[in-house]
Amino acid sequence: MDDKSSRNQKPPTDPKQEQLDQFRIQNTGKPMTTLQGKKRSQDTDQLKAGVRGPSLRQDYEFFEKMAHFAHEEIPERVVHARGYSAHGEFESYKSMKHVTRAKFLSEAGKKTPLTIRFSTVQGPKGSYDTARDLRCQGVKLYTEEGNLDLTTIAMPVLINQDAMKFPDAMHAYQSKQDDDIPTATGAHDHFWDYVANNPESLHMVTWIMSDRGILRSYRMMESWSINTYLFVNEQGKATFMRYVWKPVLGVHSLTQDEAIKIGGIDPDFHRKDLREAIDKGFYPEYELGVQLIPLEDEFKFDFDVLDPSKFWPEELVPVQIIGKMTLNRNIQNYFTESEQVAFNPGNVVPGIDFSNDPVLQGRLMAYRETQQHRLGSANYDELPINRSLCPFHNNTRRGFMRQRIDVDEVNYHQNSLANNTPYTVPPEEGGYESYPKKVEGHVIRARSDSFKDYFSQIRIFWNSITPIEKQHTIEAFIYQLGKVKSESVRQQNVDLLANVDKELATIVADNIGVNPPSGSHVPVSISYPSLSQFNTPRYAVTQKVGVLVGNGFNGREVTSVLTALQQQGIFVVVISEKLGTVTGSDGTKLKVNDIFLTLSPYLVDSLYIVGGSASNQERFNSDVTNFIHEAYKQYKPIGVATTGQSFIQTSNNNNLAGVVFAANNPNFERDFVTAIGQMRFWNRR
Repeated sequence: MDDKSSRNQKPPTDPKQEQLDQFRIQNTGKPMTTLQGKKRSQDTDQLKAGVRGPSLRQDYEFFEKMAHFAHEEIPERVVHARGYSAHGEFESYKSMKHVTRAKFLSEAGKKTPLTIRFSTVQGPKGSYDTARDLRCQGVKLYTEEGNLDLTTIAMPVLINQDAMKFPDAMHAYQSKQDDDIPTATGAHDHFWDYVANNPESLHMVTWIMSDRGILRSYRMMESWSINTYLFVNEQGKATFMRYVWKPVLGVHSLTQDEAIKIGGIDPDFHRKDLREAIDKGFYPEYELGVQLIPLEDEFKFDFDVLDPSKFWPEELVPVQIIGKMTLNRNIQNYFTESEQVAFNPGNVVPGIDFSNDPVLQGRLMAYRETQQHRLGSANYDELPINRSLCPFHNNTRRGFMRQRIDVDEVNYHQNSLANNTPYTVPPEEGGYESYPKKVEGHVIRARSDSFKDYFSQIRIFWNSITPIEKQHTIEAFIYQLGKVKSESVRQQNVDLLANVDKELATIVADNIGVNPPSGSHVPVSISYPSLSQFNTPRYAVTQKVGVLVGNGFNGREVTSVLTALQQQGIFVVVISEKLGTVTGSDGTKLKVNDIFLTLSPYLVDSLYIVGGSASNQERFNSDVTNFIHEAYKQYKPIGVATTGQSFIQTSNNNNLAGVVFAANNPNFERDFVTAIGQMRFWNRR
């Protein structure tokens, strides 16, 4: 990943932004008015009968202001309440006409504007970004054929196999009904009781317990459609399809300790990270991949292609990279551009259709009802962020907050007064036509037997991850189950985990006070490299380095290092005891971005230890030492200037893996950048 491809200074204009510009209002420099446009002369006091008298009922200006305030909030999302958005574009790499008639994939280089929303699932809107959770990503593509919503999650498997079970899973996962505790975590009895008694849920839960559940950044989030869709081409031939977004920066995670502490130190960590990268011109990029299975191969695999709790192994069903999404513009109004954005997997375009995936089938019914309830009107599609770029014409009218002024007198189909308009169009002229798949069977509430292998793929996932990833997953299970009060629920989960790996279950049992499992794991030895994060790309670009510095530093040395870091697209944060500037021995001045009290070692990816003098030297040295201790404990890269060597000493208790010294090292800058790119040094002691 070169610097040119990772950084762009100016977002390109796109038709969606031009449409939104019609609704953007600049209030700065304008006189204050009422909502009706009447200029205000005062906005600090109610209208009263004398300065110490009661307020008057005739104060309509106060009533207007307070009434609007009292009604400002809308119902938050039942799930995905905590989220954040950005704008961007999608560029197709090649024509996909051989499998789909969707025009946004019809030719190489074709660009489509989009908006995106990242979110957690469990916590309310006021929770925190770094909770261990299932993360979701909704992408709304404003195509020339209408809006296309691609909804994905940060793991390739879902917690339930049928949409009928989704309310149960979420009721169990969210805060308990009796006390509304805990917030933003499933570490409680109800959730783990659900897991123990619904074994189909264990697959996704294991992914959440792995490093995948605590992302380093939205910019480093891989996400899958989970559901199985259909691509349909011009000839009417259909193909099973799942899609995946692969971050160009690779897939990276926090440690559990970091995730928990950052949640308290900076609950907006992921939001700030996304905004900062876009503001600095380092636009987040994600390549779109699709996995395709011919309809005639539906029963070829040892998993059911319609089962959303199973992944399609890349080694068996290769991912074809077909385009790239670039996020190049931050939102300017959270409420109108993120809170009001509404996604629906039913929003598809010609060339994309639905399989019989039972979760997808349920989602197609649920989403529009959900958005209509939350946004208060069936007319939510008219909100600027949800409007399509292509015009829409139909016979719907009225409803709360209708914005369009439809001037037609006729509003019904099959008419002569308006020459039967608006009229339908055949597929060859762009009309959407559902794929005529064959359907047969008895009306029954049941599930295919092919869905009932709950443990083989979890065992494959476990076989595929590295010892470090396994250790992190074990610790996550211990942490979560250790908070469960019911010994019976803890025991049930240990017995369930034995189906995945007996050693895993035994270690967990030993730590949470229950008996070791009597059973053993399923006899599956398959592993797939694509399932481990350790095989992901790594780059130094956009990693954040905290520079710990006081006065009297070597100006020439430090300036050279900071310049080299910034040239590599590394974000630099200068940290000292006070805001202002620090001055080097040669008069070089550095602007201090943060102080030790306002920043934490958990909020940077690596450290550059410079040292120096301070007004309270003892406190300064203590703060530097604390930062080093925490960064070292989190396996982060550490660079040490010639003036900072006294802060780190080699001993029998450490091997200083990932610590790069400037002293007697003419290649320090290169070596430090390389270490930053590696991100973690798991062999450190």
